[in-house]
Amino acid sequence: MTLTHLRHLPIRLPILFAGLALIVSSVASITYASDTSLRGRSLFPLHQVNNIHPGKVLLGEALFFDVRLSGDNSITCASCHDIDKGGADGLKKAIGINGAEGPINTPTVFNSVFNISQFWNGRAATLEEQAAGPVHNPSEMGSNWLDVVTKLSQDRDLDAQFKEIYDDGITGENIVNALAMFERTLVTYNAPFDNFLRGDKNAISDIAKHGYELFESYGCISCHQGANVGGNMYQTMGIMDDYFKERGNENAADQGRYDVTGHERDRYVFKVPSLRMVVHTAPYFHDGSAKTLKEAVNIMARFQLGRDLPEQDLIPIIAFLESLAGQYKRFSP
Repeated sequence: MTLTHLRHLPIRLPILFAGLALIVSSVASITYASDTSLRGRSLFPLHQVNNIHPGKVLLGEALFFDVRLSGDNSITCASCHDIDKGGADGLKKAIGINGAEGPINTPTVFNSVFNISQFWNGRAATLEEQAAGPVHNPSEMGSNWLDVVTKLSQDRDLDAQFKEIYDDGITGENIVNALAMFERTLVTYNAPFDNFLRGDKNAISDIAKHGYELFESYGCISCHQGANVGGNMYQTMGIMDDYFKERGNENAADQGRYDVTGHERDRYVFKVPSLRMVVHTAPYFHDGSAKTLKEAVNIMARFQLGRDLPEQDLIPIIAFLESLAGQYKRFSP
C-alpha cells in the first residue's frame, strides 16, 4: 500500500504519518546522505544536484530574467520568483501580465528540484513542465511559443548561444530545458540545521534544538520530512478540522489535486510545501492567508494536528524553522 493510498484512509492520525515518515526517510537517507549516522532520521541535509550542464544553466539564467518571455515584455520568471525574496514574491497572490491577480500564492522556486512535483496541486511532474506553464497562462506571462521564439530569434547573440548548445536552436522545448537546468541550481545549501545534522552541535541554538524536538513530538515531521523538509507527498488541507469552512469564501484554487485527477478524494489535497526557506516566504499557504510564520504554525497545529500550541512552544519551533534556511550561491562553471 502506498502513501497515496494511505492518505485517503478515513482515519488520518498524525502518529500514522509519523510512522510512515520514518519508513520513507530511512530509505531516502540512504540515497541522499553519505554519512551513515544520518540513516533512520526523518530529516537530513540537502545533497548535491548532479548532471548539471554549465552552458544550459547560464542560458537558463538569462531566460529566467528575460522580459521577452511575457506577452507584453513586462515581466519575467523572477518577477514572481524573486531570488532576493526567498524565491517567491512576498504577495498574497501572484501578479501577472497587465496587473492580473492570479488565483494562488507563489511557491518558492528554491529547492524545487527536490519536490515530488511542481505547483501547489502537483499538476507538473517535472521542472520542464512547470517552466512552460506560466508562459502560456493568460494571467501570468500571457504569451505563446510562437511569439516568444520570434522575439528571441531576433537577438543574434542569444540565437548563437542557443545554437552552440542545441542543434535546432531556439525552440519552446529548448527554452524550458534551459530554464529547468537553471532551476536545478537554485538550491540553498549550508543551512545551520544541515550542519547540525552533520555533527556540528553548535550550528544551531539550544532553543532551535528544542524546537526540532517539538517539531518531531507534535507530529509536524509526519508530513514535513526528507531532505527538503516537505515537498515529497500530498496532504489534505484540514485533516482535523474544516479549514475552508472556517476561512470562508471557498474558490476554485481551493480544489487542490482534484483539478488534476478529478477524484473526489483529492479535493482540498495539496502538495506539502518545503519548509527550507519558509522564514523568507510569507505570506503562507496556497491562499496566502497567514501573514506571519507564527500564525502559519498555529493554523497548521490546529487544522492538521488538532492541537493548540502554547506560546512557549511556538518560539522554539520558529527558531528551528529559521535554522532550515540555507544559502544560495550563484552557479559558476
